[in-house]
Amino acid sequence: LPDLSRERLKTLIGDGQVHSAPVGRISGSMKVAEGQRFTITLPPPVPLDTVEQDIPLTIVHEDADLLVVDKPAGLVVHPAAGNLDGTLVNALLHHCAGQLSGIGGVARPGIVHRLDRDTSGILVVARTRGAAMSLTKAFRERETKKHYWAIVKGVPAKRDDGRISTYLKKEQTPDGDRMRIARHGEEGADHALSHYRVIDQVAQNFAWLEMEPYTGRTHQLRVHAAHIGHPILGDPKYFEHDTNWEFPGGVQKRLHLHARRIVIPHPDGGVIDQIAPLPQHMVQTFNLFGFDEAALDD
Repeated sequence: LPDLSRERLKTLIGDGQVHSAPVGRISGSMKVAEGQRFTITLPPPVPLDTVEQDIPLTIVHEDADLLVVDKPAGLVVHPAAGNLDGTLVNALLHHCAGQLSGIGGVARPGIVHRLDRDTSGILVVARTRGAAMSLTKAFRERETKKHYWAIVKGVPAKRDDGRISTYLKKEQTPDGDRMRIARHGEEGADHALSHYRVIDQVAQNFAWLEMEPYTGRTHQLRVHAAHIGHPILGDPKYFEHDTNWEFPGGVQKRLHLHARRIVIPHPDGGVIDQIAPLPQHMVQTFNLFGFDEAALDD
């Protein structure tokens, strides 16, 4: 039953939705015999306890299995404490009203990966149980490619094939959770691997990077950029500068990180390959710095 996860099947058994003749309702500890047949009843998905909201969305691809959204900077993906509505999920519930088959028994969009609130760009969302499982597997087994564009302070010495490999660990700070570089083997730390290349630069002051995360840790690219001494412009958590440094005139103090492109296997075969144009605040900075516009088509 490829459309049902192990946890979903355990829940169905516990809810009495799985039967087998002649015993009737089965338990999770039941011993099974060769040739035994089971009947599974899938109840209608229950509504998600989140309100639908008519929030404008930019959909770059949509089919029966999934959507690809160009998420604007500033939009939170999932409701949580402090952001119970006005999120991407609220918008998707409105957009997909009556068209969600139910994931884990709940009528909800399948958020198979996330972007930080202030990061813009491409985000893939599942519409069905099967698509959610297929896409989650693709991310878990690293069958996807995600390309980000960032503008950073300074220019990395290694231009063509920069590699950043660290261990990351979450820590509590007065201004909220943040990730930090951890010592190898430190308890609770996760390995994080990123690659980057310099697309263009402004003297030795700023660089336009293409960044690719090979692992999917929280704030990974933001922490890695700061770790090599080239933090992403406008990053409120990881851009640490001396008191004499000021943003160039005309540059908005917003995070300059954009999920430009994603390549991922489609659940029904083939490949999804989508890009999202730069948000306006990054376009403004690109124009101000005079980056090579021809490279925008790469």
